[in-house]
Amino acid sequence: MATTRLRKFGRAVSKVYSPGFGFLLLFVTYVPIVLVIIFSLNESVIAAFPLEKFSLTWYQQLFQNRSIMLAFRNTMIIGIGAVAGSLAIGVTAAFLLHRYKFLFSSFFNIVILLPFLLPGIFTGLALLLFFSSVGIPKSLFTVFIGHVVFCTAVVFKTVLARLMVVRKSLEEASYDLGASSTQTFFYVILPNIRNALLTGSLLAFVLSFDETLITFFLIGAQLTLPLKIWGMMRAKFTPQVHA
Repeated sequence: MATTRLRKFGRAVSKVYSPGFGFLLLFVTYVPIVLVIIFSLNESVIAAFPLEKFSLTWYQQLFQNRSIMLAFRNTMIIGIGAVAGSLAIGVTAAFLLHRYKFLFSSFFNIVILLPFLLPGIFTGLALLLFFSSVGIPKSLFTVFIGHVVFCTAVVFKTVLARLMVVRKSLEEASYDLGASSTQTFFYVILPNIRNALLTGSLLAFVLSFDETLITFFLIGAQLTLPLKIWGMMRAKFTPQVHA
């Protein structure tokens, strides 16, 4: 009876979510991106049809804008640093939680995931209060720490999920053949989790690159690219934003 109901439900869903509906979703998702690209190539300052003339003027001005390039550099530095920091902490935490069963392992898991699960405004405010209490001024360094705290959860869960499906017998066979712990890690474990490391790194970088709320609370005099674009949109929306 339950199987029959599930089949009926599946057929009903397939009728509603037809291929046409899927194409409609893709259309709604990607058309704004295409429009942004088109307007960035328009010579006019007005983002509207009909287009006046295709030009690369706004891209030229974009790359000549020192403040935007500096914000982009800051974003890349923080992003790469956040990936390195979250990999170091996330992989270590995943190994500890997977290899050893200790008293507060569930609490340890929650502590790592909490900054990612909480709304960014809470995480950013908590970090701001912490840095203020210990006398650390707001800067790119505080933003870097905030992004590491935020992105570690992604790397941690990605690596932990992969470690759970790696067969324990592979490690045991490596030790039986006389390999050390270091050799076992680099020649047995690492090849089995490298895709998880790559996935976690990419996700961490994308999240760091796009992060705004935590950055807003922790940034000092300098800006990251998302905050720079946000400021440009508030002051005067120019086609440089499209570019």
